[in-house]
Amino acid sequence: MPVADRPAPKEYRRPESAVLHAGAELRTGPTAPVITPIFQTAAYELPGTATAAAIFDLTEDGHAYTRLNNPTCDVLEARIAAADGAPAALAVSSGQAATTIALLNLCRAGDNIVSSDELYGGTWNLLANTFARFGVETRFVSPADPKNFAAATDERTRCWFGETLPNPKLRIFPIEDVAGLAHQAGVPLVLDNTLLPMVCRPLEFGADVLVYSATKYIGGHGSALGGLIVDGGTFDWTRHAARHPLLTEPDPAHGGVVWTETGAGLGSALGRSPYLLKARETLLRDLGSCLSPFNAFLLIQGIETLPLRMRAHGENAAAVARFLAAHPAVASVRHPSLAGQEELLGRYLGGNGGPLVQFELTGGQPAGRRFIEALRLFAHVTNIGDVRSLATHPASTTHAQLPEADQLAAGVTPGSIRLSLGLEHADDLLEDLAQALERAR
Repeated sequence: MPVADRPAPKEYRRPESAVLHAGAELRTGPTAPVITPIFQTAAYELPGTATAAAIFDLTEDGHAYTRLNNPTCDVLEARIAAADGAPAALAVSSGQAATTIALLNLCRAGDNIVSSDELYGGTWNLLANTFARFGVETRFVSPADPKNFAAATDERTRCWFGETLPNPKLRIFPIEDVAGLAHQAGVPLVLDNTLLPMVCRPLEFGADVLVYSATKYIGGHGSALGGLIVDGGTFDWTRHAARHPLLTEPDPAHGGVVWTETGAGLGSALGRSPYLLKARETLLRDLGSCLSPFNAFLLIQGIETLPLRMRAHGENAAAVARFLAAHPAVASVRHPSLAGQEELLGRYLGGNGGPLVQFELTGGQPAGRRFIEALRLFAHVTNIGDVRSLATHPASTTHAQLPEADQLAAGVTPGSIRLSLGLEHADDLLEDLAQALERAR
């Protein structure tokens, strides 16, 4: 059968296949590219006035302007949605944009979010300060007791938020327990799964919406910024209509449309996600934080090797955690593979403790600085998720803007070091750590 006539598979039950083939409907026509091409265009010629009107009325699929959608971005969305077992995803310009859109899609001034206090520093600042300027309150609670979320919830709470594996505290989020309480309260659980793509599938344990900084492990090479929002498609917005008026009442931002009643006729997956349809057609449209097609292309190249990379990242991180835990110059080590999180590690992560290790030297902050400066193989970088191993001092970088009490809640002490383990040979990593620890004494 000629390639142009070969039907593209529509469903991928296993994530390892999904990240290679989902969205392959583009493999048609006389040239039929095997890899996804870059559609580097701002706009698209519309076939006629009736079709143009139908696209803007959300009764027909199509592309009009890359700020809303783009064929290259469409493939990235299809792949992460299929990998997570979800009907739809939305690609945006960065992980921060993904978190912003995912949460503001449910909130307006006077509303509130209940969030875990174990967060990446940039996310904490976004919720505590920038959202507050928008009139959206964030109530931070400890996820150590899931009931803390319910205790902080009132009639203006629109969602609960957390990180599946908090950066850098690295304490696994109790997904099922929190999700069950969230659904009793009529709110969705939104989780940042940036550290654990392909390792943890939170939608299977009750989470409703996922966000990713695709800049990190999905891209994998530190070459492009990007963010993703994934809707599990299972939260019943209409059952809790009074709590979610932005989805269930007429929206003046799009001609009075009711999002839970719109899009059913669309052929795209977004027709099955009123939540993401609204996010695309209002917030992405108005804020303009769209993903570049070129960045989408780079992220697609990364996601295709994601299953193999996450396995190797986890193996190297576990080896490093064991080495550090036994070293006399190390006061403490934090990694899910070490004692204390066995049950959640097996239930949610399949035994893979993830790619980060956090530790503290016996010499405190001065020793930490000497250690960072002595590293040879590890790069001193505030980013995570690269194929190369990276090291940083969170208290002076990623969490520097947080008050000291909030740094401690997030797991950041003055002398702590965060390692993002790459794909180098484990022995080379251990040798570099050993010489740096010796110089840090």
